[in-house]
Amino acid sequence: QVQLVESGGGLVQAGGSLRLSCAASGTISSWRTMGWYRQAPGNQRELVATISRRTETTFESNYADSVKGRFTISRDTGKLAVGLQMNSLTPEDAAVYYCKLTDFTNYGVRDYWGQGTQVNVSS
Repeated sequence: QVQLVESGGGLVQAGGSLRLSCAASGTISSWRTMGWYRQAPGNQRELVATISRRTETTFESNYADSVKGRFTISRDTGKLAVGLQMNSLTPEDAAVYYCKLTDFTNYGVRDYWGQGTQVNVSS
């Protein structure tokens, strides 16, 4: 069983910063992508940022247009974990942020989700 544990959400004023963290544990065959998605009330869940493993040493980051230049996703080289540094936050960034891991197993591709962490931005 794979578990994703998120942390770092909270309340911040507009223009402020927060850092989210997500750590994976359990039996993971061959992870391909880890990243962050968010869902605001009444909206669909949307991609925020992901990091994909192309080779053992090559990784590629991908960002939603709305967060480019403000958010940075990073990978912990010591363990299977990712962080999301969020700067210049606006009220439009308020949402529940979910960590997702995509694993290529012998039985096919499996997606795992964290429980979500709330980010609130006051104007």
